[in-house]
Amino acid sequence: MTLPSRQLGSVVEPRRETAVLDEVDVLVLGGGPAGIAAATQAARQGQRTLLVERYGFLGGMGTAAGVTNFCGLHASVHGEIRQVVHGLADELLDRLRALGGLRDPHPLFGGRSAAQAYDNAALKVAADELVTGSGARLLFHALAVGVVMGGPSRIDALLVESKSGRGAVRARSFIDCSGDGDLAAFAGVPFEKGEDGHGMMYPSMMFRVHGVDPVRAGDAWNHFGPLMEKAEQRGYRFSRKSPVIRPQTNPAEWRANVTQLSNADGGPVDGTDVWQLSAAEIDGRAQAVNFVRFLREFAPGFEKAYLLEIAPQVGIRETRRIVGAYQLTEADVLASVSFEDTIGVNGWMVEEHVAGNVSFRFPTVSGGRGFNHLPYRMLLPQGVDNLLVAGRCASMTHGGQSAARVSGGCFVMGQAAGSAAALAHGGGMAARELPVASLQARLASDGAFLGREPTDPLSPPIMTR
Repeated sequence: MTLPSRQLGSVVEPRRETAVLDEVDVLVLGGGPAGIAAATQAARQGQRTLLVERYGFLGGMGTAAGVTNFCGLHASVHGEIRQVVHGLADELLDRLRALGGLRDPHPLFGGRSAAQAYDNAALKVAADELVTGSGARLLFHALAVGVVMGGPSRIDALLVESKSGRGAVRARSFIDCSGDGDLAAFAGVPFEKGEDGHGMMYPSMMFRVHGVDPVRAGDAWNHFGPLMEKAEQRGYRFSRKSPVIRPQTNPAEWRANVTQLSNADGGPVDGTDVWQLSAAEIDGRAQAVNFVRFLREFAPGFEKAYLLEIAPQVGIRETRRIVGAYQLTEADVLASVSFEDTIGVNGWMVEEHVAGNVSFRFPTVSGGRGFNHLPYRMLLPQGVDNLLVAGRCASMTHGGQSAARVSGGCFVMGQAAGSAAALAHGGGMAARELPVASLQARLASDGAFLGREPTDPLSPPIMTR
């Protein structure tokens, strides 16, 4: 596909006055795991809270991009797989179970980690219940397009566009959980992309198939690699190795994380470039159809499988990462580092999506605790006092983000950001001035696991290596 020039001149828009839609204490942008947790936590601590989401449902990449499984909720702790992300994540899991939309955790990488599948529809409903039950309000179908600054270091309002037109929402504090760091970028916060401005991780188009014979399929996830090699000898072409194909709550339905989306020059699609995204959506759907053809022809148990759903949007792993008071690094993850200002833990390994493949790198201490602390400082952007950033756009290096971007870490960061905003308001201070001990005490009282062994309780193991 030939992409138009990035700029073909310009037009002059007339000056406008923008209506204020709402005034709140805490505005959260983005309804993924970080945004769900941030809005719920802030509202429960007495803040008038509004969560702004561009789609008509919550879940972020987990629903809009069809991820359909939680990663990073569990870690191999001294050789035993345990749940290490608690607090609001527990409540969401309980709601999913009540809806019949949650599978038990399944081990990965020979018992070195685990993931937990869920149904998209159930997550949408469970997230609605959790957020609205806290007293927070939702503004769906609203796309953030800019900010109005109240000074060089303070945001006054977020600007949104919707079917109702343009509007502004004023807030005392803002929490950017957009994934792409949109709000922070609008406010002039410094950020990075990839390792060198171009080396971001590759996106994928997720899809699900139905009609699988689970008995004949068996442990098919252990055999797709050799089957793909056989298919390539007969003319099939695949965009990446290391496919992830696993069953959902219905054993006849399987999710497929197998595609990789690149530009004509072979580099990764930039999720903040609308022309690249447009081309990637088309390419991703074509790759999905090709892979289903492969499954029907080569994979036992998939002979009658059919394409059930292609995700509503491309699954983005990395775009902007803000530069904050501290950047979580790959070395921090691999060494299972501790921080005095811990707000919770990341239990996922480095999972870097590189050209044609996925590179996994695990903590270096064999049989160790298997998680690293996430420091409060990674939520604090440079230059703006009433802004916190949580989720995959928080302050991390490319390598650190390759691990902590998954849903487990996002729940941790979001809950901490919501608490921090509320506590800062209560103390009449900026979030960066907040005594971290008070934040940690609040998180611990709300059931979060801060990773300060042995004082923190850990859930029972779900399996032992």
